Amino acid sequence: MTHNSKHAGNVVMLRGACLWIIMALLLAWSLVGLYNNIDIFKTIFPGSPRRELQAHLDFLIMSALILGFYAAKVSLPWHVRWAMVIGAFTNSSLFLMYALFPTLDPLHETFNPIGMVPSIFNVYLYVSLLMTSYGFGKAAVLIFKSTFNENN
Repeated sequence: MTHNSKHAGNVVMLRGACLWIIMALLLAWSLVGLYNNIDIFKTIFPGSPRRELQAHLDFLIMSALILGFYAAKVSLPWHVRWAMVIGAFTNSSLFLMYALFPTLDPLHETFNPIGMVPSIFNVYLYVSLLMTSYGFGKAAVLIFKSTFNENN
């Protein structure tokens, strides 16, 4: 793993983090609409407003994590970079799906665990968790290992 003063090949991480910050801003404005009882927002997000807040915060947290890993300037393999960026989106979007489709939300009174949609959702959920864990976990190990290089 090499240190590089520019992007260390990790520009996809910078782009992804910027997109997820924009998503968090859109969700923040949607929350303003929900909390001010604007009908269109209540129609779009029939689930719990807490789930949209969780999505908003998760997009921000994931963006901060990606930017932190990016700032280390350690070159990461392409599959680790993409797993981080895609995993950050899919992980955060799980909360957003709960807000959009309350029948998927196990904490909502309309939760319906029977049927094909929850099965597809569960596959999405577990693939997301695995991808996010792989991306951030592998990046953490690689950056940790880079601190033991003789050039440091």
